[in-house]
Amino acid sequence: MTRLQVLIVSALFLWCPSLKAQDIEAYKKQVESSSNPQEKLTAMDSIIKWTRRVDPDTFSEYSLAYIELAKEMDSIEAAARKLINVSYTLTNIKNEPHKVLTLIDGILARKYKIKDSYIVGSLHLKRGAANYRLDLEQAVKDYQNAIDNYSAKDSLYVADAHLFSGQAYSNLGKFVPAGESYKKAYEYFESLKDYEYMYYARQGVTAMFSMNGFYKKAKEEREKNIEKIKELNLEHHLVTTYYNQALDYQKQGNKQLYLENLLKAEDAIYAVPEGKVNNTNKIYVYANLVEYYADANIMGKAQAYLEMLEENIDPGTEDLVNISMHNFAKANYHFALGEFSTALKHANKKLEAAEKLKFEEDIMSAHKLLSKIYAENDDYKNAYASKKKYNDIKDSIFNKTTSNTLAYYQTLYETEKKENELIEKNTSIQLLEKDNESAKRRSLYVSILLVSIFGMVILYRNRMRINNKKLLQEKFSQELLVSQEEERKRISKDLHDGLGQRLLLIKNKVIKNEDPETKALVETAIEEVRGISRNLHPFQLQELGITKAIETTIDQIDENTTLFISSEIDNIDNLFNKKQEVNLYRIVQESLSNILKHAKAEAGKVVIKRETQSVKLVIRDNGIGFDFSQKLQNRRSLGLKTLLERTKFLKGHMRINSKKNHGTILEFQFPIA
Repeated sequence: MTRLQVLIVSALFLWCPSLKAQDIEAYKKQVESSSNPQEKLTAMDSIIKWTRRVDPDTFSEYSLAYIELAKEMDSIEAAARKLINVSYTLTNIKNEPHKVLTLIDGILARKYKIKDSYIVGSLHLKRGAANYRLDLEQAVKDYQNAIDNYSAKDSLYVADAHLFSGQAYSNLGKFVPAGESYKKAYEYFESLKDYEYMYYARQGVTAMFSMNGFYKKAKEEREKNIEKIKELNLEHHLVTTYYNQALDYQKQGNKQLYLENLLKAEDAIYAVPEGKVNNTNKIYVYANLVEYYADANIMGKAQAYLEMLEENIDPGTEDLVNISMHNFAKANYHFALGEFSTALKHANKKLEAAEKLKFEEDIMSAHKLLSKIYAENDDYKNAYASKKKYNDIKDSIFNKTTSNTLAYYQTLYETEKKENELIEKNTSIQLLEKDNESAKRRSLYVSILLVSIFGMVILYRNRMRINNKKLLQEKFSQELLVSQEEERKRISKDLHDGLGQRLLLIKNKVIKNEDPETKALVETAIEEVRGISRNLHPFQLQELGITKAIETTIDQIDENTTLFISSEIDNIDNLFNKKQEVNLYRIVQESLSNILKHAKAEAGKVVIKRETQSVKLVIRDNGIGFDFSQKLQNRRSLGLKTLLERTKFLKGHMRINSKKNHGTILEFQFPIA
């Protein structure tokens, strides 16, 4: 190319923006002056194409005008197509999901005029996207309607609908349908060889675990995702994966692993070609690195990452997510510098963007930041107000997560129950078939066995008489413990599914009647029912393991009672079978309950040590103590007897050291199988 040609091309590039602006103004004048509806539509269509990615306000304004004029001309399909194009901007950028619902309902009322299955299906899909911000139950119905209206040639959009359904179900705490939707989406994307969206489907499952606090499970899923990402050459998605893992570590309070994963996310940005990683993902990573280094007072690095963030953000952006993260980073940076008025300005901008987005965790983060800034600025009134809002949202998120956790464990329980029933039926069928095949052979064996048994009965009759009573008593005690656990499971399920659901219905009616006092009473009752349900059956054993379940119980007692309790607990996961774990958990639970009810103690301690061939459990308190022999002989005192029976079930030993006014020490030794 000659130098003259280079100059001409450069001039054309410089001239294009000016030409574009002139064209838009010309089309606007044509819309205003023309009396021909078709000419107006054509001019509007040109404005919409020019402004779609650069001017959301103009794009939205003329898209809506096009839709109304097309409806007046009875061009319903044309109006529907434009509505499908503009719905994302109205829902996500303009934050007007209600308007999208109204527009779509108006078009769907005349859908008999639409012949294209893609248009009808997509209207329902976009309706679901709007309801995703307003009503998740309705969003699920919209996505199903989209699936029902799409045809075989629209399989890509059917896959999208399943993916979005999985996300909605996950947020509702309905884990079984969420998992089924993600699986269907994955299968569709796999058949289409759309490997990128296959990853999104798997990422949805991971997010489902993460958002409900199952961090260990989420980490396992992410490790599988990382393998799949590398296998499919989708390394640009490693940024999101490491970033999300960093956030999980942040929620768990592990600052070191939080930073390590943020730096892995940064490395992943540079490991792929320029432009492969979305700018928003870069902004997320850089903003959190600014926050980390500002908090650690390493201002050189904080400034460097802030500059990198601002290189990747459009100063005129209307993307609320980018605005939120940008102001979050700047607020933390200026706060660390002691520039509190500047920090306060950016924190308020972050809060404004977060509230428009309706992202609870972002709103909570903004209030926490504001509280910190107000406190440093000696504005304690506003600091208290922001802290209160932070705590209110935190409690709300905790309650939702708790409800979802209960639903998840209930799902696991029901699924396991069905699987066990199916296995039992299959086993019975196999045994019957085997019996039919070996009937003749078994007859001979049975005859020989009967003679042998008769002889053994005579030889060991006296010995069995001596041991029979003891064996029956031990068997009865063990069966009683198992039966008790099964009954607790049933009562726990009935409380959650029966009384719990009815209380929720009462709460909804009370809210409608605007009776705050009754609402508070009902909420207290709901929390008590959930607490009883959790105490009746330790569902956390199935997901968290025995070690974490015991730690959680101790933390709950420490947080919710006046008893100061400490612990030293070794990891004892997978040392015992499921029934043994339940009995070990009950020993700890009942011992702590006895301390709370009878000991009048101020402090207690739980120690679990893993030894070579056994596990040692020590529970002590500084309470009033008791007379062991007197308590054991008291028929009304079932607590110690239950502890002894559970210890026998575990083939262990129990020793009690207690003196009046000198506290109590319970020591247990359990062999490892």
